[in-house]
Amino acid sequence: MAVRAAVLPAVGSPLEITGIDLPDPGPGQVRVRLAAAGVCHSDLSLSNGTMRVPVPAVLGHEGAGTVVAVGEGVTHVAPGDGVVLNWAPSCGTCHACSLGEVWLCANALGGAADVYARTVEGTDLHPGLNVAAFAEETVVSAGCVLPVPDGVPLTDAALLGCAVLTGYGAVHHSAQVRPGETVAVFGVGGVGLAALQAARIAGASKIVAVDVSDGKEELARAAGATDYVLASENTAREIRALTGGQGVDVAVECAGRAVSIRTAWDSTRRGGRTTVVGIGGKDQQVTFNALEIFHWGRTLTGCVYGNSNPAQDLPVLAEHIRAGRLDLTALVTERISLDGIPAAFENMLAGRGGRALVVF
Repeated sequence: MAVRAAVLPAVGSPLEITGIDLPDPGPGQVRVRLAAAGVCHSDLSLSNGTMRVPVPAVLGHEGAGTVVAVGEGVTHVAPGDGVVLNWAPSCGTCHACSLGEVWLCANALGGAADVYARTVEGTDLHPGLNVAAFAEETVVSAGCVLPVPDGVPLTDAALLGCAVLTGYGAVHHSAQVRPGETVAVFGVGGVGLAALQAARIAGASKIVAVDVSDGKEELARAAGATDYVLASENTAREIRALTGGQGVDVAVECAGRAVSIRTAWDSTRRGGRTTVVGIGGKDQQVTFNALEIFHWGRTLTGCVYGNSNPAQDLPVLAEHIRAGRLDLTALVTERISLDGIPAAFENMLAGRGGRALVVF
């Protein structure tokens, strides 16, 4: 059956809206009609080669929709169910999974190399980060779908699959922010906005948002920021001034740039914690000297997918949403149609765009 999709023909090429032939689900697979998908900076990283996936591919890794059909052996969802796409399903058997670190599963991205559909001309297509959400419909492994929590609209639930799990998890699982601590969040995109809300939920006493754009201050404050700092060479000094000269207890870096990672580190107090969420390229080199590592006693950690377990964390997030503590609509800067995906990518390349939500 043919459906429309946004196809990345080659690394560095523009996305093309075209018809693709999508097969019926085989054993252990699920076919989903998308209700919405988020346009995330990670998709841009995939398209420009910062992160490598086989091409041609259909990108899009955070989405939600309705089950159309299931293959043999699938029992946890049925046609008509609302589901959230999980781009990093854990295998349950590798070393990381045996340690309970499912976000580091060695086999999570194995499906990205599969051929899951074909263009109408017969060219093989790969599913980006497993789920190929930039399409009207997709076929995924059963492990890539989780039931949408009660009370969460499908078009909002799309963001649970990446931005919210990542931002919330960075604060609660990786940095483990405690009530009364001070927090700085670098990068006010979808993940950063989720991290700001998570810091507020955690009971942080001061939440500083940092971004290169002064146009994001209103969004940041609505998400929970108590202070806003426009990124510059004086950022660390400004943050220390806001915290009695000490620096914040926790810095969460969501941009994946060497300069912001280094600044986030410099902005934390002695003994503070810096969590890096942003995905940077290999050319982004961050340097530290041995003496400062000893002297400052800070902790620098990477954070994959918010160090989250989606099956366990989605019900927790849903409770925050139902209680009004977490607002998914606040993460969306633009709502577009499927045909608007290429324009959204152009905006991101030009540095003008935040997270866009594609509604099908």
